[in-house]
Amino acid sequence: MTPPTARTWSRRGVTPVVTVRGRSQRRISIAALACYKPGERSRLIYRPMVHPDHKAGGRRSFAWTDYRNLLIRAHQQLGKPIVLVWDNLNVHRDRRLRAFIDAQDWVTVHFLPPYAPHLNPVEGIWSLLRRRCQANTAFTDPAHLMRALRRGLRQAQYQPDLIDGCLAGTGLTLTTPHLQRQ
Repeated sequence: MTPPTARTWSRRGVTPVVTVRGRSQRRISIAALACYKPGERSRLIYRPMVHPDHKAGGRRSFAWTDYRNLLIRAHQQLGKPIVLVWDNLNVHRDRRLRAFIDAQDWVTVHFLPPYAPHLNPVEGIWSLLRRRCQANTAFTDPAHLMRALRRGLRQAQYQPDLIDGCLAGTGLTLTTPHLQRQ
């Protein structure tokens, strides 16, 4: 993984160079739910996953069953009904996941407009991770990257103001009436 660079330095007139080892075919995915409820502390529920080498038959991203399991776990942790506001990722619209959601009385889904990442609070979480725990780091292997990501996500979990800031950055509020069920 090519590390995001936040700052570099070198002697005047010399261009700084960040040495990066060869690229890996392994892939790390993270799914996260930023949970908001008026009058309660904001929460972040996440699930990182290291996918085996896709050339050896491994997946390159989350399957619909992984999202289903994340929703079930979130419902268990929150103990309340969930209203999802999802982007238009193809897995979010998978017919099997839709069938699962439709069969549950504790989950309701609203979709963001296409091509609207600026309305998704979780995009703010990803931005925080890139700027904090990934910046200026050349990871030695996928396990090193996974440790850094987990540490960054855990730190975000304990700072509800950061999670609130990600919602504020979208311009949406908890009482936005414009969402339509699809």
